[in-house]
Amino acid sequence: MRDNFERELANLTQETIRMISTLREMVEQATKALVEQDLVLAQEVIRRDKEVDTLELEIEQGITTLIARQAPVASDMRFLVSLLKMLTDLERAGDYAAHIAKDAIILAGEPLIRNHSSFADLGRRLQSMLDLCAKALAEQNLVAAREVIRQDDEIDGAYESITRELLTYMLEDPRTISKALTLMHVTRFYERLGDHLENVAERIMYWLTGKMVKHPQDVGP
Repeated sequence: MRDNFERELANLTQETIRMISTLREMVEQATKALVEQDLVLAQEVIRRDKEVDTLELEIEQGITTLIARQAPVASDMRFLVSLLKMLTDLERAGDYAAHIAKDAIILAGEPLIRNHSSFADLGRRLQSMLDLCAKALAEQNLVAAREVIRQDDEIDGAYESITRELLTYMLEDPRTISKALTLMHVTRFYERLGDHLENVAERIMYWLTGKMVKHPQDVGP
């Protein structure tokens, strides 16, 4: 009986890691769509958001079924509850990747008002955070989870820097206001995505230690 339970736990973990991997690809594609003004790639990201939604529902169903059927012990229950909460943040992270892609479509074909290298850097940082989330979950790696939280601080700093720069553009040339506002939305989406990944890392830390380091950020829907 315990062997079957362990196999089901391992399967749920692997499916969650697959969800994280899908998100990583979406972030990479959304960023490339933005930087290269690639409409086809942007549409692909929007389509793949449905994959993330489907995975969330399937994993959630697996967790609730396992809890109902097996009556897990306290340590296993902590993992399953943590996993449930992670799913919500991962699904919302997928929504933000899709939002970036939608704004990439709005901006496609328009002259750039700034170099998009900062967005490419944000995308790389978020991909690194997703890699670390997968590592922390797969290997029960507390160091990787802590590194996710540290890297989110870098995302927050970049968000503030880019936002100040875009405000300067709008003040200096009112003709850039519309594009700058869209780019501010994009920057905010990257920052919110990072917040959700920080929440995932905190849930992993709670699972591994039994202690919630701090309350997860209230990043909304």
